[in-house]
Amino acid sequence: MTDTSTPPPSRRSLLGWGGAGLALGAAAAGGAVAMARDDDEAPAGPGAAVPFHGMHQAGIATPVQDRLHFAAFDVTTDDRAQFVQLLKDWTDAARRMTAGHPVGEGAYGGLPEAPPDDTGEALGLRPSRLTLTIGFGPSLFEKFDLADHRPEALVDLPKFAGDNLDGTRSGGDLCVQACADDPQVAVHAIRNLARIGFGKVVIRWSQLGFGKTSSTTPEAQTPRNLMGFKDGTRNIAGTETDRLRKHVWVSEKAGPAWMTGGSYLVARRIRMHVEPWDRTSLQEQEDIFGRDKGEGAPVGKAKERDEPFLKAMKPDAHVRLAHPDSNHGATILRRGYSFTDGTDGLGRLDAGLFFLAYQRDVREGFIPIQRNLATDALNEYIQHVGSALFAIPPGVRDKDDWWGRTLFSGEA
Repeated sequence: MTDTSTPPPSRRSLLGWGGAGLALGAAAAGGAVAMARDDDEAPAGPGAAVPFHGMHQAGIATPVQDRLHFAAFDVTTDDRAQFVQLLKDWTDAARRMTAGHPVGEGAYGGLPEAPPDDTGEALGLRPSRLTLTIGFGPSLFEKFDLADHRPEALVDLPKFAGDNLDGTRSGGDLCVQACADDPQVAVHAIRNLARIGFGKVVIRWSQLGFGKTSSTTPEAQTPRNLMGFKDGTRNIAGTETDRLRKHVWVSEKAGPAWMTGGSYLVARRIRMHVEPWDRTSLQEQEDIFGRDKGEGAPVGKAKERDEPFLKAMKPDAHVRLAHPDSNHGATILRRGYSFTDGTDGLGRLDAGLFFLAYQRDVREGFIPIQRNLATDALNEYIQHVGSALFAIPPGVRDKDDWWGRTLFSGEA
């Protein structure tokens, strides 16, 4: 359900007209309130906005959008109250942006001497199914006396075969995943959160993504990755409540209590060596994946969704090694994106997969699967260059709730 309540007065409504930076007291301001403007109304239309409130955060089981802007932040304040207030401010901004509203009083029409509350590049654009999903990294629990609240499942990921991780593209105290069907809407959301967080958080690294490489809606056409193969054929669907409960959502028994209804996110930047791949024969490409390139059918089968016969594939085929039957049932929900970030200075395309996977426990999901992929024939053509893990708290239940409330129980 979209929240349409009037936002609290912004700092601009508390600034005097005599000059920028002159704050008036409440009495002098006459109880100033933010003025409602016509452009505060979200565009109408089916599917224009994804509900922000719910038991789980949107952007996990939600049908995957076309574009991504993912940002990891480091916390720069050591003031717990200030950080909690930031989470509340971010929640208010996220609630408005996902509904298609500008932040605060908007991008224009306020005090000329003060910066506007919204950066303005999404004016006139539809909500574009924007979802914003927040996560807390292991390093956050070294701050604000949170050590006793770190979940056991929020482990430090081990080093995997073939890793060549760049520290400037890894880790982070916080993450925000912005997904939308319009890239400008996604970028606008991250930009505004970073602006609101100035002096309290700073972006550590970020990644733009396009061309979703997995789907949570199996009735839709399966997307392809930059190697030209269909990806996510057997991915968990957003409507499969039993599989989501078993493999994605943290239960009360899985603890801690503040994570009930949440999940765990693994983010990996995977560089693809596309030039040698493009010179590889079709037969070898299909042997490496264990599926044909046209239909996406597993080896020896006719249709994409036919049950694969793993023993018909080569022992080092990607599908065979990643399949739940090869990993004691380990299953993850993938919603990754392709990326291209120019060239590497040697004429090679800096491109690949920004892998995003949600699961109930990484010790039962990503870690065993990734270890089993140590002998994957695909490793000759890819390299993991960035990595991060985040605890994804439960959703924001209503207009009085906020991101991280269950963790910061004292302030709640």
